[in-house]
Amino acid sequence: MPVDATRVLPLAESKELVVLVQNSPTTLYVDAEGNYAGLEYDLVTRFADQHGFKVRFVVEPSYARVIERLRQHEAHLAVGVHADGAAEGMYFGPAYQSVSAVVVYNNKGQSEAQALNTLYSGNAVVKTLPQYVNALNLAKTEHAGLTWRLLEDMDGEELVEAVAAGKLDYAVVGSHIADVTSNSYPQVGVARALGDAQSLAWAVPDEDAQLLDQVRGYFNGIQGDGSLAKLLDRYYGHINRVGTPDALAFLQKRGDTLPRYRNWFQRAEHETGLDWRLLASLAYQESHWNPGAVSPYGVRGMMMLTGDTAQRMGVDRLDPLQSIMGGARYLQLMKNSLPEHIAEPDKTWLALAAYNVGLGHLLDARELARRQNKNPDSWVDVKSTLPLLRNPKYFSTVKYGYARGGEPVIYVETLRNFYDILVRFEAPYKPSLPVIAEDITVQNPGNRDLEINNRVVSARALAAL
Repeated sequence: MPVDATRVLPLAESKELVVLVQNSPTTLYVDAEGNYAGLEYDLVTRFADQHGFKVRFVVEPSYARVIERLRQHEAHLAVGVHADGAAEGMYFGPAYQSVSAVVVYNNKGQSEAQALNTLYSGNAVVKTLPQYVNALNLAKTEHAGLTWRLLEDMDGEELVEAVAAGKLDYAVVGSHIADVTSNSYPQVGVARALGDAQSLAWAVPDEDAQLLDQVRGYFNGIQGDGSLAKLLDRYYGHINRVGTPDALAFLQKRGDTLPRYRNWFQRAEHETGLDWRLLASLAYQESHWNPGAVSPYGVRGMMMLTGDTAQRMGVDRLDPLQSIMGGARYLQLMKNSLPEHIAEPDKTWLALAAYNVGLGHLLDARELARRQNKNPDSWVDVKSTLPLLRNPKYFSTVKYGYARGGEPVIYVETLRNFYDILVRFEAPYKPSLPVIAEDITVQNPGNRDLEINNRVVSARALAAL
């Protein structure tokens, strides 16, 4: 019998876990620091580490091909799979995320009700992906005029981008995709869900009962100890902090104000090593890129430095270049004041909280996290204890006392939204290839751009429209 060269070796024999994954901000991508990231990337690498496997990610643009290739045993796992539809030839691990099929439309000149009425009456065709056909079939039982066209070689983010660019009028994507892209494309409206929520899970070929048991044990463990909730918060906990008007205003200022200062933010990155887009987001959060900004509390300038901080950093806070450099150095100082072992991106979010509320109050919040058996090195945990610094039951027991602890949480999470937008549209100062562990491989046979910055709808995708 001939050997099928595409079929993977049994995992017990190879010890290399082959995983089919799509590229998206909800699965696997290259982040602003040039590292591989994404919920599925983190989940898989932790699972592999737990079981001593090497990992080989195979990026497959087509969802339909992900399913077909798994059925053909070209991988051991497919991740981010919708477990609600018929899935002959595979079994699913536990659900770890619920998403809904939503309609996205250009909100200029039409409301949600108008968009849905146009679709339900049959006056337009909505474009979608295979994983949302079940939801559309259910919707069609109530709205007979609803019609759609299937686009198998695109992903949800590409559909949102196409709607934003006016290449598509309507599309159906997952609610999680709509959530993470909404601030970057505020001209895209999101209509209510079609049908019930769908469960995401890992899929395993039907013959690999041992791997399925390992997957079930893994998810039961991370659901029980709270680490799954922390991962979900890492990728979704800060979204929707910025409303559509604020996102539109930010994008407007990105076009007409940021160009005046871009080189100075990049100079600050050259000196401190901090991503210039993070520093620009910090400056926008502080002053909306206004070098003459003044607050009632006496902070001033582009980076809203106090007089003492400006003197400590050796800058004139009313000079925009000096303010940017002083703010960058001060943020770097906050990061350097935290323990070296704290991993990114938590260390950056903690440092930004210290920039806002003061290092002492951040240290108090970390101490409260310790007392509550939480992780003081985790932003997810510390952001739950910072608000306690308003409560005398807690602030009376720590060194630096009372603080408006809820404000740095809102500050950091809002800033992260602005940072996400800049990362999507502004190139890094010094692009670099991702660095990954020796036991992890990412194969990208379709040569897709895996980075989240400057991602555009490809010619191939546009041709499919």
